Amino acid sequence: MHFALTEEQQAIFDMAHAFGQEHIAPFARQWEAEGSIPKGLWPEIAALGFGGLYVCEDHGGSGLSRLDATLVFEALSMSCASVAAFLSIHNMCAKMIDDFASDELRDKYLPSALTMETVFSYCLTEPGSGSDAAALKTRAEKTGAGYALTGTKAFISGGGYSDAYIVMARTGAEGPKGVSAFMIEDGTVGLSFGGLEDKMGWRSQPTRQVQLDGAAIPEGNLLGEEGKGFTYAMKGLDGGRLNIAACSIGGAQAALDATLAYMAERKAFGQSLDQFQALQFRLADMEIELQAARTFLRQAAWKLDTGAPDATKFCAMAKKHATEVGSRVADQCLQLHGGYGYLADYGIEKIVRDLRVHQILEGTNEIMRMIVARQMVGK
Repeated sequence: MHFALTEEQQAIFDMAHAFGQEHIAPFARQWEAEGSIPKGLWPEIAALGFGGLYVCEDHGGSGLSRLDATLVFEALSMSCASVAAFLSIHNMCAKMIDDFASDELRDKYLPSALTMETVFSYCLTEPGSGSDAAALKTRAEKTGAGYALTGTKAFISGGGYSDAYIVMARTGAEGPKGVSAFMIEDGTVGLSFGGLEDKMGWRSQPTRQVQLDGAAIPEGNLLGEEGKGFTYAMKGLDGGRLNIAACSIGGAQAALDATLAYMAERKAFGQSLDQFQALQFRLADMEIELQAARTFLRQAAWKLDTGAPDATKFCAMAKKHATEVGSRVADQCLQLHGGYGYLADYGIEKIVRDLRVHQILEGTNEIMRMIVARQMVGK
Protein backbone atom coordinates (compact mmCIF):
# COMPACT_ATOMS: atom_id res chain seq x y z
CA MET A 1 0.00 0.00 0.00
CA HIS A 2 1.45 3.33 -1.08
CA PHE A 3 0.73 6.38 1.03
CA ALA A 4 1.80 8.98 -1.53
CA LEU A 5 -0.56 10.09 -4.29
CA THR A 6 0.43 9.19 -7.82
CA GLU A 7 1.05 11.98 -10.32
CA GLU A 8 -2.36 11.28 -11.85
CA GLN A 9 -4.09 11.44 -8.46
CA GLN A 10 -2.35 14.69 -7.59
CA ALA A 11 -3.47 16.09 -10.95
CA ILE A 12 -7.08 15.07 -10.20
CA PHE A 13 -6.93 16.82 -6.83
CA ASP A 14 -5.31 19.94 -8.29
CA MET A 15 -7.84 20.17 -11.12
CA ALA A 16 -10.81 19.89 -8.73
CA HIS A 17 -9.25 22.36 -6.30
CA ALA A 18 -8.51 24.93 -9.02
CA PHE A 19 -12.04 24.65 -10.41
CA GLY A 20 -13.55 25.10 -6.97
CA GLN A 21 -11.45 28.13 -6.12
CA GLU A 22 -12.36 29.85 -9.40
CA HIS A 23 -15.96 28.82 -10.00
CA ILE A 24 -17.42 27.98 -6.58
CA ALA A 25 -15.62 29.70 -3.69
CA PRO A 26 -16.25 33.31 -4.83
CA PHE A 27 -20.02 32.64 -5.05
CA ALA A 28 -20.60 30.23 -2.14
CA ARG A 29 -22.05 32.88 0.20
CA GLN A 30 -24.31 34.25 -2.52
CA TRP A 31 -25.66 30.80 -3.37
CA GLU A 32 -26.24 30.12 0.31
CA ALA A 33 -28.23 33.36 0.63
CA GLU A 34 -30.26 32.47 -2.48
CA GLY A 35 -30.84 28.93 -1.27
CA SER A 36 -29.89 27.36 -4.58
CA ILE A 37 -26.93 26.37 -6.75
CA PRO A 38 -27.10 27.68 -10.35
CA LYS A 39 -28.01 24.84 -12.69
CA GLY A 40 -25.39 26.14 -15.13
CA LEU A 41 -22.60 25.09 -12.77
CA TRP A 42 -23.23 21.38 -13.22
CA PRO A 43 -22.38 21.03 -16.94
CA GLU A 44 -19.12 22.87 -16.21
CA ILE A 45 -18.31 20.35 -13.49
CA ALA A 46 -19.37 17.51 -15.78
CA ALA A 47 -16.97 18.75 -18.45
CA LEU A 48 -14.17 17.73 -16.07
CA GLY A 49 -15.57 14.19 -15.93
CA PHE A 50 -17.13 14.70 -12.51
CA GLY A 51 -20.71 13.82 -13.53
CA GLY A 52 -19.89 10.11 -13.47
CA LEU A 53 -16.73 9.76 -11.42
CA TYR A 54 -16.96 6.01 -10.93
CA VAL A 55 -19.25 5.14 -13.82
CA CYS A 56 -17.36 2.67 -16.01
CA GLU A 57 -15.51 4.04 -19.01
CA ASP A 58 -17.38 1.69 -21.38
CA HIS A 59 -20.56 3.60 -20.52
CA GLY A 60 -18.97 7.04 -20.87
CA GLY A 61 -17.92 7.61 -17.26
CA SER A 62 -14.55 8.53 -15.81
CA GLY A 63 -13.98 5.08 -14.29
CA LEU A 64 -12.16 6.44 -11.26
CA SER A 65 -11.53 4.46 -8.11
CA ARG A 66 -13.26 5.35 -4.86
CA LEU A 67 -9.93 6.64 -3.58
CA ASP A 68 -9.62 8.92 -6.60
CA ALA A 69 -13.17 10.18 -6.01
CA THR A 70 -12.42 11.15 -2.41
CA LEU A 71 -9.73 13.47 -3.76
CA VAL A 72 -12.32 15.26 -5.88
CA PHE A 73 -14.72 15.74 -2.99
CA GLU A 74 -12.02 16.85 -0.57
CA ALA A 75 -10.70 19.39 -3.09
CA LEU A 76 -14.14 20.78 -4.00
CA SER A 77 -15.13 21.01 -0.33
CA MET A 78 -12.29 23.43 0.22
CA SER A 79 -14.45 25.87 -1.75
CA CYS A 80 -17.90 24.77 -0.50
CA ALA A 81 -18.83 21.51 1.22
CA SER A 82 -22.50 22.00 0.35
CA VAL A 83 -21.83 22.01 -3.40
CA ALA A 84 -19.40 19.10 -3.17
CA ALA A 85 -21.82 16.99 -1.14
CA PHE A 86 -24.62 17.58 -3.65
CA LEU A 87 -22.30 16.35 -6.40
CA SER A 88 -21.69 13.23 -4.33
CA ILE A 89 -25.43 12.50 -4.27
CA HIS A 90 -25.68 12.86 -8.05
CA ASN A 91 -22.71 10.53 -8.51
CA MET A 92 -24.26 7.89 -6.26
CA CYS A 93 -27.34 7.95 -8.49
CA ALA A 94 -25.26 7.76 -11.67
CA LYS A 95 -23.39 4.75 -10.32
CA MET A 96 -26.65 2.98 -9.43
CA ILE A 97 -27.90 3.54 -12.99
CA ASP A 98 -24.61 2.26 -14.38
CA ASP A 99 -24.61 -0.87 -12.22
CA PHE A 100 -28.25 -1.90 -12.01
CA ALA A 101 -30.37 -0.31 -14.78
CA SER A 102 -31.53 -2.26 -17.79
CA ASP A 103 -29.79 -1.42 -21.05
CA GLU A 104 -32.85 0.56 -22.16
CA LEU A 105 -33.09 2.53 -18.90
CA ARG A 106 -29.33 3.16 -18.84
CA ASP A 107 -29.40 4.45 -22.41
CA LYS A 108 -32.30 6.73 -21.51
CA TYR A 109 -30.83 8.38 -18.40
CA LEU A 110 -27.10 7.83 -18.08
CA PRO A 111 -25.80 10.04 -20.94
CA SER A 112 -27.57 13.14 -19.59
CA ALA A 113 -26.54 12.23 -16.04
CA LEU A 114 -22.89 12.21 -17.14
CA THR A 115 -23.20 15.64 -18.75
CA MET A 116 -25.34 16.75 -15.78
CA GLU A 117 -27.99 18.10 -18.10
CA THR A 118 -30.11 15.84 -15.90
CA VAL A 119 -29.36 16.34 -12.21
CA PHE A 120 -30.34 13.45 -9.95
CA SER A 121 -31.47 13.25 -6.34
CA TYR A 122 -31.87 10.19 -4.13
CA CYS A 123 -35.01 9.44 -2.10
CA LEU A 124 -34.70 6.87 0.68
CA THR A 125 -35.38 8.60 4.03
CA GLU A 126 -38.97 9.12 5.18
CA PRO A 127 -40.52 11.11 8.04
CA GLY A 128 -40.90 7.91 10.05
CA SER A 129 -37.84 5.95 8.89
CA GLY A 130 -34.39 7.50 9.09
CA SER A 131 -31.79 5.18 10.57
CA ASP A 132 -34.30 2.30 10.20
CA ALA A 133 -34.50 2.82 6.45
CA ALA A 134 -35.85 -0.68 5.77
CA ALA A 135 -39.08 0.34 7.54
CA LEU A 136 -40.01 2.75 4.74
CA LYS A 137 -43.72 3.01 3.91
CA THR A 138 -43.75 4.47 0.39
CA ARG A 139 -45.47 1.93 -1.86
CA ALA A 140 -45.26 1.13 -5.55
CA GLU A 141 -48.43 -0.58 -6.76
CA LYS A 142 -48.46 -2.35 -10.10
CA THR A 143 -50.82 -0.94 -12.72
CA GLY A 144 -51.59 -2.00 -16.24
CA ALA A 145 -48.99 0.44 -17.58
CA GLY A 146 -46.33 0.25 -14.87
CA TYR A 147 -46.34 1.43 -11.27
CA ALA A 148 -48.08 4.04 -9.14
CA LEU A 149 -45.95 5.42 -6.28
CA THR A 150 -47.50 6.78 -3.10
CA GLY A 151 -45.70 8.09 -0.01
CA THR A 152 -43.49 10.86 1.33
CA LYS A 153 -39.71 11.19 1.36
CA ALA A 154 -38.00 13.55 3.81
CA PHE A 155 -34.79 15.62 3.90
CA ILE A 156 -34.26 15.24 0.16
CA SER A 157 -31.37 17.31 -1.15
CA GLY A 158 -32.49 18.69 -4.48
CA GLY A 159 -36.19 18.18 -3.80
CA GLY A 160 -38.01 20.41 -6.28
CA TYR A 161 -34.67 21.33 -7.88
CA SER A 162 -33.37 18.15 -9.49
CA ASP A 163 -34.52 16.84 -12.85
CA ALA A 164 -34.99 13.21 -11.83
CA TYR A 165 -35.12 11.10 -8.68
CA ILE A 166 -34.23 7.56 -7.67
CA VAL A 167 -36.97 6.54 -5.25
CA MET A 168 -36.99 3.55 -2.92
CA ALA A 169 -40.50 2.15 -2.54
CA ARG A 170 -42.10 -1.00 -1.20
CA THR A 171 -43.32 -3.57 -3.73
CA GLY A 172 -43.46 -6.51 -1.36
CA ALA A 173 -43.65 -7.49 2.29
CA GLU A 174 -42.25 -5.53 5.23
CA GLY A 175 -38.47 -5.48 5.64
CA PRO A 176 -35.54 -4.88 3.28
CA LYS A 177 -36.45 -7.61 0.77
CA GLY A 178 -39.70 -5.86 -0.09
CA VAL A 179 -38.04 -2.65 -1.32
CA SER A 180 -37.47 -1.77 -4.98
CA ALA A 181 -35.84 1.20 -6.73
CA PHE A 182 -37.52 3.39 -9.33
CA MET A 183 -36.68 6.31 -11.60
CA ILE A 184 -39.11 9.22 -11.67
CA GLU A 185 -38.76 12.46 -13.61
CA ASP A 186 -39.63 15.95 -12.45
CA GLY A 187 -43.01 16.94 -13.86
CA THR A 188 -44.54 13.48 -13.41
CA VAL A 189 -48.23 13.76 -12.50
CA GLY A 190 -48.61 12.95 -8.80
CA LEU A 191 -45.09 14.13 -7.90
CA SER A 192 -44.96 17.27 -5.75
CA PHE A 193 -42.75 18.87 -3.13
CA GLY A 194 -43.04 20.32 0.35
CA GLY A 195 -41.82 23.72 1.44
CA LEU A 196 -38.16 24.64 1.46
CA GLU A 197 -36.53 23.44 4.68
CA ASP A 198 -34.83 26.15 6.75
CA LYS A 199 -31.58 24.38 7.65
CA MET A 200 -28.53 25.10 9.80
CA GLY A 201 -26.06 24.34 7.02
CA TRP A 202 -25.99 23.09 3.42
CA ARG A 203 -28.23 26.09 2.74
CA SER A 204 -27.26 26.36 -0.93
CA GLN A 205 -28.83 22.93 -1.47
CA PRO A 206 -32.63 23.19 -1.73
CA THR A 207 -34.05 20.55 0.63
CA ARG A 208 -37.72 19.58 0.57
CA GLN A 209 -40.02 16.65 1.16
CA VAL A 210 -40.77 14.67 -1.99
CA GLN A 211 -44.46 13.76 -2.10
CA LEU A 212 -45.85 10.98 -4.24
CA ASP A 213 -49.60 10.67 -4.73
CA GLY A 214 -50.19 7.85 -7.17
CA ALA A 215 -47.30 9.09 -9.32
CA ALA A 216 -47.45 6.96 -12.45
CA ILE A 217 -44.26 5.68 -14.07
CA PRO A 218 -43.74 3.10 -16.84
CA GLU A 219 -42.74 -0.43 -15.95
CA GLY A 220 -39.34 0.18 -17.55
CA ASN A 221 -38.50 2.73 -14.86
CA LEU A 222 -37.95 -0.05 -12.34
CA LEU A 223 -34.23 0.12 -11.55
CA GLY A 224 -32.84 -3.40 -11.60
CA GLU A 225 -35.02 -6.14 -10.10
CA GLU A 226 -38.03 -5.97 -7.83
CA GLY A 227 -37.08 -6.54 -4.20
CA LYS A 228 -33.43 -5.58 -4.72
CA GLY A 229 -33.72 -1.85 -4.05
CA PHE A 230 -32.53 -1.95 -0.47
CA THR A 231 -29.51 -4.02 -1.51
CA TYR A 232 -28.68 -1.42 -4.16
CA ALA A 233 -29.06 1.36 -1.58
CA MET A 234 -26.71 -0.32 0.89
CA LYS A 235 -24.10 -0.92 -1.82
CA GLY A 236 -24.03 2.80 -2.51
CA LEU A 237 -23.63 3.77 1.13
CA ASP A 238 -20.03 2.64 1.64
CA GLY A 239 -18.86 4.98 -1.10
CA GLY A 240 -21.19 7.74 0.06
CA ARG A 241 -19.67 7.54 3.53
CA LEU A 242 -16.20 7.94 2.09
CA ASN A 243 -17.34 10.96 0.09
CA ILE A 244 -18.91 12.72 3.06
CA ALA A 245 -15.81 12.02 5.13
CA ALA A 246 -13.75 13.62 2.36
CA CYS A 247 -16.08 16.64 2.38
CA SER A 248 -15.48 17.07 6.12
CA ILE A 249 -11.73 16.90 5.68
CA GLY A 250 -11.77 19.38 2.80
CA GLY A 251 -13.95 21.86 4.64
CA ALA A 252 -11.86 21.61 7.80
CA GLN A 253 -8.66 22.01 5.79
CA ALA A 254 -10.01 25.21 4.27
CA ALA A 255 -10.85 26.47 7.76
CA LEU A 256 -7.36 25.62 9.02
CA ASP A 257 -5.69 27.30 6.03
CA ALA A 258 -7.75 30.46 6.64
CA THR A 259 -6.91 30.36 10.34
CA LEU A 260 -3.18 30.11 9.67
CA ALA A 261 -3.36 33.16 7.40
CA TYR A 262 -5.44 35.09 9.93
CA MET A 263 -3.12 34.28 12.83
CA ALA A 264 -0.07 35.40 10.86
CA GLU A 265 -1.68 38.83 10.33
CA ARG A 266 -3.59 39.38 13.55
CA LYS A 267 -1.49 40.89 16.35
CA ALA A 268 -2.06 40.93 20.10
CA PHE A 269 0.27 41.90 22.94
CA GLY A 270 2.92 43.03 20.48
CA GLN A 271 3.20 39.94 18.27
CA SER A 272 1.20 37.93 15.74
CA LEU A 273 -1.07 35.24 17.13
CA ASP A 274 0.91 32.45 15.50
CA GLN A 275 3.90 33.26 17.71
CA PHE A 276 2.14 32.26 20.94
CA GLN A 277 3.20 28.75 21.90
CA ALA A 278 -0.18 27.84 23.40
CA LEU A 279 -1.88 28.69 20.10
CA GLN A 280 0.83 26.90 18.12
CA PHE A 281 0.01 23.75 20.07
CA ARG A 282 -3.65 24.09 19.11
CA LEU A 283 -2.67 24.45 15.46
CA ALA A 284 -0.46 21.36 15.74
CA ASP A 285 -3.27 19.33 17.28
CA MET A 286 -5.58 20.24 14.41
CA GLU A 287 -2.97 19.34 11.80
CA ILE A 288 -2.36 15.98 13.49
CA GLU A 289 -6.07 15.20 13.64
CA LEU A 290 -6.65 16.12 10.01
CA GLN A 291 -3.69 14.13 8.73
CA ALA A 292 -4.76 11.08 10.74
CA ALA A 293 -8.33 11.35 9.44
CA ARG A 294 -7.11 11.74 5.84
CA THR A 295 -4.88 8.65 6.11
CA PHE A 296 -7.72 6.66 7.70
CA LEU A 297 -10.10 7.73 4.92
CA ARG A 298 -7.70 6.72 2.16
CA GLN A 299 -7.10 3.35 3.79
CA ALA A 300 -10.86 2.74 3.89
CA ALA A 301 -11.19 3.81 0.24
CA TRP A 302 -8.35 1.45 -0.70
CA LYS A 303 -10.15 -1.40 1.06
CA LEU A 304 -13.38 -0.66 -0.80
CA ASP A 305 -11.52 -0.49 -4.13
CA THR A 306 -9.76 -3.80 -3.50
CA GLY A 307 -12.87 -5.60 -2.25
CA ALA A 308 -11.47 -6.24 1.22
CA PRO A 309 -13.88 -8.25 3.41
CA ASP A 310 -13.77 -5.59 6.13
CA ALA A 311 -14.32 -2.66 3.75
CA THR A 312 -17.78 -1.81 5.13
CA LYS A 313 -16.40 -1.68 8.68
CA PHE A 314 -13.56 0.60 7.63
CA CYS A 315 -15.86 2.89 5.64
CA ALA A 316 -18.04 3.25 8.74
CA MET A 317 -15.04 3.91 10.99
CA ALA A 318 -13.53 6.45 8.62
CA LYS A 319 -16.86 8.24 8.20
CA LYS A 320 -17.41 8.46 11.95
CA HIS A 321 -13.87 9.60 12.68
CA ALA A 322 -13.40 12.07 9.81
CA THR A 323 -16.75 13.81 10.24
CA GLU A 324 -16.17 14.33 13.95
CA VAL A 325 -12.61 15.54 13.37
CA GLY A 326 -13.81 17.90 10.64
CA SER A 327 -16.39 19.52 12.89
CA ARG A 328 -13.97 19.71 15.82
CA VAL A 329 -11.27 21.38 13.72
CA ALA A 330 -13.71 23.86 12.15
CA ASP A 331 -15.03 24.80 15.59
CA GLN A 332 -11.51 25.36 16.91
CA CYS A 333 -10.71 27.50 13.87
CA LEU A 334 -13.72 29.66 14.65
CA GLN A 335 -12.49 30.02 18.23
CA LEU A 336 -9.03 31.09 17.09
CA HIS A 337 -10.61 33.80 14.95
CA GLY A 338 -12.26 35.21 18.06
CA GLY A 339 -15.23 37.45 17.34
CA TYR A 340 -14.32 37.63 13.66
CA GLY A 341 -14.93 33.89 13.33
CA TYR A 342 -18.57 34.53 14.16
CA LEU A 343 -18.95 36.89 11.21
CA ALA A 344 -20.03 35.62 7.81
CA ASP A 345 -17.36 37.69 6.05
CA TYR A 346 -14.60 35.38 7.28
CA GLY A 347 -16.26 32.18 6.03
CA ILE A 348 -15.50 30.05 9.09
CA GLU A 349 -19.00 30.04 10.57
CA LYS A 350 -20.38 28.70 7.27
CA ILE A 351 -17.92 25.80 7.36
CA VAL A 352 -18.92 25.00 10.95
CA ARG A 353 -22.59 24.95 9.92
CA ASP A 354 -22.05 22.97 6.72
CA LEU A 355 -19.94 20.24 8.30
CA ARG A 356 -22.23 19.55 11.26
CA VAL A 357 -24.78 17.55 9.26
CA HIS A 358 -22.08 15.12 8.08
CA GLN A 359 -22.35 13.31 11.42
CA ILE A 360 -26.03 12.65 10.68
CA LEU A 361 -26.37 11.75 7.01
CA GLU A 362 -25.14 8.68 5.09
CA GLY A 363 -25.98 6.83 8.30
CA THR A 364 -25.66 8.63 11.63
CA ASN A 365 -22.42 8.23 13.53
CA GLU A 366 -24.35 6.14 16.05
CA ILE A 367 -25.16 3.73 13.21
CA MET A 368 -21.46 3.74 12.26
CA ARG A 369 -20.63 2.62 15.80
CA MET A 370 -23.26 -0.10 15.55
CA ILE A 371 -21.78 -1.43 12.28
CA VAL A 372 -18.32 -1.56 13.80
CA ALA A 373 -19.45 -3.13 17.07
CA ARG A 374 -21.49 -5.84 15.34
CA GLN A 375 -18.51 -6.86 13.24
CA MET A 376 -16.34 -6.93 16.35
CA VAL A 377 -18.66 -9.22 18.34
CA GLY A 378 -19.74 -11.29 15.36
CA LYS A 379 -23.44 -10.35 15.19
